[in-house]
Amino acid sequence: MFILLTLAGWSSVPLFLKHFTGYFDAWTANGWRYLLSALVWLPVLIVQHARGTLLPGLWRASALPALFNTLGQVFFSLAFYYLDPGLMTFVFRAHIVFMMLGAYVLFPAERPLLRRPAYWAGLGAVLAGSVGTIFLGAAPPSGATAAGIVIVIISGVCFAAYWLGVRACLHDTHPVTGFAAISQYSAVGMVLLMLVFGERCGARGLELTASQFALVFASSLAGIALGHVFYFAALNRLGVVVASGIVQLQPFAVTAASYAIFGERLTAAQWCSGGVAVAGAILMLRVRGRAEPAAASPANDPHPVDAGESLVPESALLETETEMQRTEDRGA
Repeated sequence: MFILLTLAGWSSVPLFLKHFTGYFDAWTANGWRYLLSALVWLPVLIVQHARGTLLPGLWRASALPALFNTLGQVFFSLAFYYLDPGLMTFVFRAHIVFMMLGAYVLFPAERPLLRRPAYWAGLGAVLAGSVGTIFLGAAPPSGATAAGIVIVIISGVCFAAYWLGVRACLHDTHPVTGFAAISQYSAVGMVLLMLVFGERCGARGLELTASQFALVFASSLAGIALGHVFYFAALNRLGVVVASGIVQLQPFAVTAASYAIFGERLTAAQWCSGGVAVAGAILMLRVRGRAEPAAASPANDPHPVDAGESLVPESALLETETEMQRTEDRGA
């Protein structure tokens, strides 16, 4: 139930963002959505501060990951003004390649994975599938479509840098605390960008009807707040590999819904290519799940950021199966 709620929530985010393109600019959409999300998570920090349990150095450690998260989300939202949700989410799968390359350079514990042929097969499938999704459409990408693809790729690079930053700077921080701190930084950045670049400094959001504003709030909860709560619960019950594998179905759910809502149509070759990319990502996750404990520990777990909405990578949000098993062993 929890993983299906997560999949539904994260699949709704691209649809919400595409819908908002008809109401206001990306700066305004980000500003209001992240402001609402920050208000949801602010009590976590207030309570910890009142109890004297807020970790010293938390704000300094959260600054760099929050910067990359803000940049990644800016490009992620801008892409929907050039691309439809289905194509966008399939192309976004390629961000896992940037994360793996960064992990290889920065974290020696990841390097043994590169000696596994299945890992390279998964990586190659992600690349081949992403390229096929881009170039096997009804027409070669050009104009706005080409610009949108470039924007998506930049977003993927930024989110990969964000994930690496979280792993390097916040590996000893409780996931909920890190999530809450980064959400505050991200909200400040998004609101400032909205005030500078948004139409009438973001005042368009104040002109929304009650039902329209409810959609903005719903997108904030689904993509940033409640979606992660559901995902934590799913990880506890299913484990990282199974939960992450199911979440990889997001592009298919988004594309099917986009067809029904926006009339988006992908060619059969694009569907097949997207399937290859997703299968490659799942294969890479399975290889990691079977890796030695050192590479599969929470501090070294390189699972992808999904939907461009995750403020803390999946690995940093909850203790993994390895840590859960250690707890059970201690209890026994």
